[in-house]
Amino acid sequence: MAEINLLDRLPVTKRDPLARAAGKTEEDRRIAKQFGRDFFDGERRHGYGGFRYDGRWLPVARRFVEHYQLEPRAGILDVGAAKGFLMHDFLQILPEAEVRGLDVSEYAKENAHGGMGELINLGSAEKLPYPDRSFDLVVSINSIHNLKLDDLKQALREIERVSRAHKFISVDAWRTEEEKQRLMDWILTAETYMHVDDWHRLFAEVGYTGDVWWFIP
Repeated sequence: MAEINLLDRLPVTKRDPLARAAGKTEEDRRIAKQFGRDFFDGERRHGYGGFRYDGRWLPVARRFVEHYQLEPRAGILDVGAAKGFLMHDFLQILPEAEVRGLDVSEYAKENAHGGMGELINLGSAEKLPYPDRSFDLVVSINSIHNLKLDDLKQALREIERVSRAHKFISVDAWRTEEEKQRLMDWILTAETYMHVDDWHRLFAEVGYTGDVWWFIP
């Protein structure tokens, strides 16, 4: 596995962890963790504050296709697909690909972009409803850390199981105490977060062999 930032073509987002920490309440976290309308399209303190397609994932999809040298009819799974923006953009690059998504949010599926809702299964990552070795690439971006530790471990095993080739995840992490504090100030929905060295130990424990990058606000 490798630490590699395959999300480096996303626009740089300015975040203010201190401001979020000052205003964040347990009620805000409770509402966010429902992953409904409030999380995606409600007030900013409950999540995205408006989760709309703007094309920013197209360069990321192209980066994945180029890096993993995906074939035109590749099977691709997005675990934590939300409204299917990345799925949609994979299909702009590989129109013949078999693209699927999984998400816990019925709201996201019902409001998915560009017809992607038909390709999204409702469910959680610790029990993926797909046969072994179904996909050439499985991605999960800022998603599985929303699971508690035991469920996250099982999710990693499931990602490993359904992939026949490549895996990429991004998760909440830190390398320094300053980064840890920024992360703690920022998080709304994450249940599992740790130092990057602890993540690597966890990957070895569960047998995750894919690539990884870190979300550090």
